[in-house]
Amino acid sequence: MNNKYIKYFGIALLVIAIDQVVKMLVHFEMDFGTPGQIPIFGDWFKLHYTTNPGMAFGMELGSEYGKMILTSFRLVAMVGIGYYLTYIIDKKNHPVYILCIAMILGGAIGNLVDSIFYGVWLDNAPYNAPTAWFHGQVVDMFYFDIWEGYVPEWVPLWGGSYTALWPIFNVADASIFIGVAIILIFQNRFFPEKIEETTSEKSETPY
Repeated sequence: MNNKYIKYFGIALLVIAIDQVVKMLVHFEMDFGTPGQIPIFGDWFKLHYTTNPGMAFGMELGSEYGKMILTSFRLVAMVGIGYYLTYIIDKKNHPVYILCIAMILGGAIGNLVDSIFYGVWLDNAPYNAPTAWFHGQVVDMFYFDIWEGYVPEWVPLWGGSYTALWPIFNVADASIFIGVAIILIFQNRFFPEKIEETTSEKSETPY
């Protein structure tokens, strides 16, 4: 593989490696749930071993095969992001933008590993899953305890349940979030030609 690819795909692999090592340490060294919780900074930042059976914030697809559909979608998305990363490396886009896409790819693959294999490796598939493969639950551990309590039933999605204001996440989630956040903050630097085209079109539009 060309060196220009190795650098950025290597960053994605590093994210995957760190993510999986942390998850394995949490699984084998921590007790599940509140009994195994480890305070890091007072009561507001803790290590808390939990699993997420579905999408972000614990949401799930309603079908019996919803998790398999979600995992399959993640697999297709991973291939698409990998192809796009190769494309922007060849096009010599802004190096920080390429770095962000590599971080997003690494995070996506990190959680995909959980979904595909953890149901078998860690035996954490839901009890009613039709198969352990593709039904693994994602391991989460970083917990910012801003607020937790009972959510009124009228609140969409989370109503009628006891929940935390801030979700518990993992290294893969953090990598995706940071990558997306940097792209949004510095998009003017990453896509200056598109900003110029938009400005030009507006200036040429007759009033």
